[in-house]
Amino acid sequence: MKTIDQISFSGKKALVRVDFNVPLDGDYKITDDSRITAALPTIKKILNDGGAVILMSHLGRPKDGPTDKYSLKHIVAHLSDLLGQQVEFADDCIGEQATQKAAELEKGEVLLLENLRFYKEEEKGDKDFAEKLSKLGDVYVNDAFGTAHRAHASTAVIAQFFPEAKYFGYLMAAELDNAEKVLNNAARPFTAIMGGAKVSDKIQLIESLLEKVDNLIIGGGMAYTFVKAQGGEIGTSLLEADKLDLANELVEKAKAKGVNLILPTDCIVADKFDNNAQTAVSPNNTIKSDWMGLDIGPESREAFAKVIEESKTVLWNGPMGVFEMESFDKGTKAVADSVVKATENGAFTLIGGGDSAAAVTKFGLSNEVSYMSTGGGALLEYMEGKELPGVKAINE
Repeated sequence: MKTIDQISFSGKKALVRVDFNVPLDGDYKITDDSRITAALPTIKKILNDGGAVILMSHLGRPKDGPTDKYSLKHIVAHLSDLLGQQVEFADDCIGEQATQKAAELEKGEVLLLENLRFYKEEEKGDKDFAEKLSKLGDVYVNDAFGTAHRAHASTAVIAQFFPEAKYFGYLMAAELDNAEKVLNNAARPFTAIMGGAKVSDKIQLIESLLEKVDNLIIGGGMAYTFVKAQGGEIGTSLLEADKLDLANELVEKAKAKGVNLILPTDCIVADKFDNNAQTAVSPNNTIKSDWMGLDIGPESREAFAKVIEESKTVLWNGPMGVFEMESFDKGTKAVADSVVKATENGAFTLIGGGDSAAAVTKFGLSNEVSYMSTGGGALLEYMEGKELPGVKAINE
C-alpha cells in the first residue's frame, strides 16, 4: 500500500483530500469533529517533515454553487485550535486567490480551500477541474475514506496528474487495513450485526457476508420485512412490501451456508412515531394493527448480547431502533455495550460508520471498540467486494 510513510515531505506542498463533511448547528458550531481529528495525524506528519499542507474537502450538498451555510470557513477556527497554529483560508478552491495562496505557502503552514462542491464539476469527475486543483501542490494525498466510493474530481480523477507522487494518508490506510482484517482475516466466531431502515440498502452486503460470517444478527426497521415475510403481523412498522420474497431467500441462503441468522423476537412498540408516544413490549410477530415497532425488546437484547459477547470478530452496521429518541435507544445501547464487552474479551470490533458510529459516539463508547470507520457508504461498498474509485486511483 502506498502510504505517506514512504515519502519525506520536506520542501514539498502536499495537496490533501480530507473529509471535513462535519455536522454544524444553527450557529455554525461543529457538533462532531471526529472526521477532522481523524485527519490530524496525516497533516502533522507532513508538517513535521518540513512540508506545507493544502487541504481540500466538501461540506454538505450545496445545490446552487457557493452557499454560506456550506462554507468551509466555519471550520477554520476549530481546525486552527486542533493544530495549534493559524490555518489560512482561500475563498475558492481554484482560481486566482487559491493559486496565489498556495504558491505563497511556506513550509509548516496549512491552507484550507473552499468547498469543492461549490463546483458541479467536482461530483461530475470533470478532468479539467481536477487538473486545475492538481496545479496547487507537488504531491497528492487521499485521506478521505468517507468519499472513496465516489469517482469525483478530487477523490479519483486528480490522481492521474500525480503519476509518481500519490499516496494514501494514515486514515485511508487504517480504514483499508481494518476492513481487510474483517473481510479476509476474521478470527471466529465472526458475527455481523445489520440494522437500519431498509433491507434493500444492505442486500449486497448481506449476501457477501453470508459467505464469511458465523452469525448474522438483523435488527432495526429492516427486521420487520423479514418478520412479515415469515407470516408475522407487524402493525404499521416499517415494511418493504416488494422485498418479502428476497427476505425469505436470504433466510434460506443462511440456512444452506450454515450461518446462524438471528432476528429479534420482541420489540418496543409505540402508538405513534414520537418520543412521547405510548409504548409497550410486544412479540415481533403479533404487533397490534395500529402500533409500530421502534426498537428491539429486552428478550432480543439478551439474545443478541450472548452471541456478540462470545464472538472473536464483530462488524456492526446500522442501529437497532430509532436511537435518536430516548424512548427507543435501549436496543442500540445494549448492542453497543455488548460490542464493548466483546472487545474487552479480546474480539476485534469494527463499527461501520454512519448511524452506528453516531450511536457509539452518543453513548460515549468511541474509545471502547477496536475501530470506528469514518465512512459508512464507502465501507459498505468495500465490504460488498466493490472496487472503490478513490482507492483504485492511488493503486494504479
